[in-house]
Order: sequence, then C-alpha cells, then structure tokens
Amino acid sequence: DAGAEAVHAKGSLRARQWLLARRASQLAVLALFLAGPWLGYWIVKGNLNYSLTLGVLPLADPYVLLQSLAAGHRPERNALIGAAFILVGYFLIGGRAYCAWVCPVNVVTDAAHWLRARLGVRGSARLSHATRYWILAMTLALAMITGTIAWELVNPVSMLHRGIIFGIGAGWIIVAAVFLLHMTFVRLLGPP
Repeated sequence: DAGAEAVHAKGSLRARQWLLARRASQLAVLALFLAGPWLGYWIVKGNLNYSLTLGVLPLADPYVLLQSLAAGHRPERNALIGAAFILVGYFLIGGRAYCAWVCPVNVVTDAAHWLRARLGVRGSARLSHATRYWILAMTLALAMITGTIAWELVNPVSMLHRGIIFGIGAGWIIVAAVFLLHMTFVRLLGPP
C-alpha cells in the first residue's frame, strides 16, 4: 500500500500534509460563509453558486451562468464579472483546484473511497471520460427545454453547501446517495 509506505518513510503528518491542507482550505471556505449567519460577520454572502465577498467582490459559478444562458435568462453584470473572476482563477491555478480545495462533496467522496478500501469492496463500474461531457450536454439541453437551471435542483455540491449554511432538509438523501454510489458502485476516472 503506497499510503502505508509514505507514512513509514515520512511520518503520519508529512505523508498526509496535502490532504490536511485541502481539508483546512475546505473548512476555511465554509467558515467564511458561516461567519455571517452564525457570528454576524458577513465576510462572504451567498453560496458556492454566487457570492459577494466583503460586499464588493462577486464570485459566480461559470457552469451555473452557462445554464442560465442556456435557459434564456439574461445574467446581471455581477454574475458575468464573478464568472470571469472564477474562469481567470481556473486558468491560473487549474480547474481541478476547486474540486480538491473548496468543494464540500470532496470530503464525502474521499470518505466513501476510504471506507471502500477498508471494507475491501472490489467490483465497480467505471465511468468513461466522455460521461462528464454527456452530463454537461444533457444539463444544458434540460436548461434550454425547461427555461430553468434544473441541474441545480439535484446538484449534490450545491445542495450540501447550501444545506450546511442554511439547513439541509431532504438534501441529505442526495448526499447519502453520492456516498453510497462512490463506496459501492462507481470508481471515477481521473483526467484523460
């Protein structure tokens, strides 16, 4: 096991330094959003789909903006500016940085992977690299057909983040489904 070898060679903390840094980053982002409702310090207002930092810096999910455009909605200027900031960040840092350093569902899928390894779950379906593009096309088509940002009704990332901040309700069902899917059935492939 590569992880055991790393722990033996470097020690537990050094072997897990990047994982710990990612978790600290995810918790820090969440804390920025929670500071307002919990403590009355509104550093960031909103959620991961759209937020306003310190009352001046808009940040918007480019994919939500794309769905909105496909649905026939005219976006506000702040949404365009916020999406541009995020796209520049993706270009400079890398698009996968969001998944590893910000996304709360990353913790869920990592936990599922950890439990899967501990329980020795072997069989799994493998999703092709093209699957993500099919999902993208289907969600944009659904937005065009319905005139809504329909994917956001079941998007586990949005549901979990909004749920942590504002109260999750039935959203736990989707989060539990993602966990079970990753633990028992699907092993996602990395970048092509």
